Amino acid sequence: MATNGLRPRVSPDSNFVLPCIARFILLALALAAPLALSGQVRGRQGRSIGKVSVRGKLILMELNPGALGKENLFDLQDRTLRFTPERGGYRVDVLPLQWDPEFGTPLTDPNVTLHDFVFPFSGRDWDVLSVGVTGSIRFGPPLRAPGPGAAYPSRDFGGISVARFAELSQAAGEIVNTVPAICVFFKPRMRGKRYVKQSGDRALITWDLSEPYGNIQDFSWTPTVNRFQAALYRNGAIEMSYLQLHAQDAIVGVYPMIASGAEHALAGVKSATTAASAPGNLALKALRLNAVGGVLLKATLETAGPVLAAGDPGIAGVSYRLRFAPAAGASPAVEWTVAGFAPRGGTSRYFAFGPGVSREVEAVGNTISVAGILPEALLAARRIRVSAQAIAARQTQPASSLAPRVIRLEGLRNPEVHFASLRRGAGPFPVVYEAFHYYQLPSNRDLACTVIQALGDRFDFLAYYSDFRVDNQEAGTPSNGPLGTSDGVPVTGIGAEQHDLAAYCSAGRFQWGFIQPVYSGAIQMQKYPPPDAPIGGPEDVTYYEKQLDEISLDGHMPPYMYAMSQLGHEMGHRWAAFVSAKAGDETIPLGPVHWAMGLQAPVPFPYARPTEASIMGGGVWQDNHDGTYTQLDDNYYVPATGYSYLDLYLMGLISPAEVPDFFILRHLAPAGRDAEGRRVFRAEPTKITIADVIAAEGPRRPDVNHSQRLFNTGMVMIVLHGRQPSPRLIEETNGIRQQWMKYFSIATGRRATMTANP
Repeated sequence: MATNGLRPRVSPDSNFVLPCIARFILLALALAAPLALSGQVRGRQGRSIGKVSVRGKLILMELNPGALGKENLFDLQDRTLRFTPERGGYRVDVLPLQWDPEFGTPLTDPNVTLHDFVFPFSGRDWDVLSVGVTGSIRFGPPLRAPGPGAAYPSRDFGGISVARFAELSQAAGEIVNTVPAICVFFKPRMRGKRYVKQSGDRALITWDLSEPYGNIQDFSWTPTVNRFQAALYRNGAIEMSYLQLHAQDAIVGVYPMIASGAEHALAGVKSATTAASAPGNLALKALRLNAVGGVLLKATLETAGPVLAAGDPGIAGVSYRLRFAPAAGASPAVEWTVAGFAPRGGTSRYFAFGPGVSREVEAVGNTISVAGILPEALLAARRIRVSAQAIAARQTQPASSLAPRVIRLEGLRNPEVHFASLRRGAGPFPVVYEAFHYYQLPSNRDLACTVIQALGDRFDFLAYYSDFRVDNQEAGTPSNGPLGTSDGVPVTGIGAEQHDLAAYCSAGRFQWGFIQPVYSGAIQMQKYPPPDAPIGGPEDVTYYEKQLDEISLDGHMPPYMYAMSQLGHEMGHRWAAFVSAKAGDETIPLGPVHWAMGLQAPVPFPYARPTEASIMGGGVWQDNHDGTYTQLDDNYYVPATGYSYLDLYLMGLISPAEVPDFFILRHLAPAGRDAEGRRVFRAEPTKITIADVIAAEGPRRPDVNHSQRLFNTGMVMIVLHGRQPSPRLIEETNGIRQQWMKYFSIATGRRATMTANP
């Protein structure tokens, strides 16, 4: 492995590599859920959120005022926050910087044992604490990661964690009452060193971190500097000090658990309308609202029959919606949704999403409960209108509804503050935090509707690029769409169904698109790596730069390599990777979402290198005929690769007869490396044929003789209200547009054509 003199780089956010907690635990939520939920939470109509015009071959979207809310960037540089405990919580002071230059001993393990005292926090005395490399301190066992398939990780990386694509503005509230924790500067994906120094009545913890760099999902080619520290005192006081922060977004706060018993009733709703055919689990009878600790709003729905339990496959697609709106005034409404999710090969369960709501759902008997924090605007209204619905899978109309009722909110306060504006000794706060974040993520349905309503239903794909950052820790974007078609004939036999076109304002054509804009300052927007970019690991394009330069005709790798990885991969999700294969009596998932690491997925029309695995995952495997297999190309999508035979079949570009037999390796176990440094695994192979895929999914329709061959992508530049696109944004978006058309032609063996015309 090449190194850069600093450290080998293995991206913690690779879509196909498993060492990271987020990959194992959160993959289903972060990547599978967007597709799955589109079929579960239907009927949410998109709306136009901006003004659209055409600039040459590019589309310009100027957002409406306030369409993405406001950003709140870190403003505590050279400051110290002091949290002083007293009855009822903590008082907060913002002080001049108190910085200890003696860091102490480097940590090689997240667990720190206190030697001279115990630290009182969240109603207990602690002699062990867990220090996360991403800037948080946790007390007690690991927090179960939020989302489908969640489980305690086999390896504890310390501190707390959130879902992969969590918005910090929302995640800050979702942490409340999940685990005792202190967020000093909690920013996911940070990497670096931690130190501890203990002396008398104080434990000092110092972080010296960098934001991730050099990978397709990063914002910088080189390391950044982020130094901050926390002091924990015998008397329970906490100090957080900030010396040098390149990062501008993070969660800062103190999160003790709310004491049991700190719950009181607020109101109830009992006026229900239920369809005669509604099953008992969807027949709503009542809604109870309770205040918990003066911070959380707990909502409990009661049904006529037992709520389906986690593990029951019948919960897939079931949803329960709660709506909170001001009784008067123009403050926006808030919706909390509980959705049933059943991943292929996984255990079905509920999870919740919406502003401020915890992902965790409690389903017991005839009740289902969630808890969260309402935004300040609703809490300030005091009187709010509450309603609820229960919706069956694949339905848009509710099976049962609770009519809106106006209630009074008493005994609740939003625990989020603006630290820099607090008066001296503010508080006491039972829980207190501030989320520093970039602009709110737009709705992908709103983005699609804004373009389609202005320019017509003429786009198969939509890709978005912007001059501003959004509230996501990754520079890239997931994707989603209703799976429309240019001729109105739905595609079947690919493991995913057409759905919900009207919500995207499409009469039938729109198929797939980015969920959020890619920031022009992200490294994936740049044509080539800069000359001083350090050489990274096998998931960074710099690792391949010399090889790609040498085999190219002009002495340069193809331009916008990272952008092609993102586009080719995300738009490839329109067809892949959702199918299974029926081999004998066994149905074998080949993904889901991305092809399994052990799937033999060679590319017939390579994009840049002689041997490539599918950009959708899988690998190119060499059978060593001794029970081991050598990985000739891995299952990550950097550098950009083409589409496999199976991909091309699902795209309708080759016939079943053109798909050679392949195999899937299971029970992979590392067995070293070969003489060229390639990874070797022991594994059990299972032969797969395209007939096995058809047996599981049905034939691909339309077939190769009738499938779509001409596609059009709208390349959209998004700017804030009153702004014009920068020359850099125009140049980069146009460069990506031109290379995307070339990439698609090469990767499909010129059996399909991509245009990018507004």
